[in-house]
Amino acid sequence: MGKTKFEKFIFTLLMCFFMVLGMTIYNMLLNEGFSNQFFANLLSDFWFGFIVALLLDVFVVGKIAKPVAFKIVKPNSETKQIKIVLAISCCMVIGMVLCMSMYGAIIAAGFSSTALKIYPLCIVKNFIMALPLNLLIVSPLVRFLFGKMFAN
Repeated sequence: MGKTKFEKFIFTLLMCFFMVLGMTIYNMLLNEGFSNQFFANLLSDFWFGFIVALLLDVFVVGKIAKPVAFKIVKPNSETKQIKIVLAISCCMVIGMVLCMSMYGAIIAAGFSSTALKIYPLCIVKNFIMALPLNLLIVSPLVRFLFGKMFAN
């Protein structure tokens, strides 16, 4: 979404913010459960992950996912917008899950063989949550917020 570079960046920023927030909460609950320190840990764990995700989104995954999505769904005057949105969202989720699962494995186990061992399980656990989170909650929320922010 977005017509100008600024609007596109704001859309990306919002998508990334809410996806990282949701996925950080999900992973913290999976790994640590809910404790007295949950919100303090969330505040400290979220920001670095958000910066990493935003950089990956803007400079790596977005550059790959969008062209792949446009090969899957060829945009033309007859293509329904929902097909394009779903193709881009799914490609972005796949790319971000692959990258951010490695980030999570490294944060959990450091640069070690253990990180490589837990990486496949991280992918599965994260994909199970990331796809519905993106399609059902974050994407509609961000599109709503974005529409309110940049109403023409």
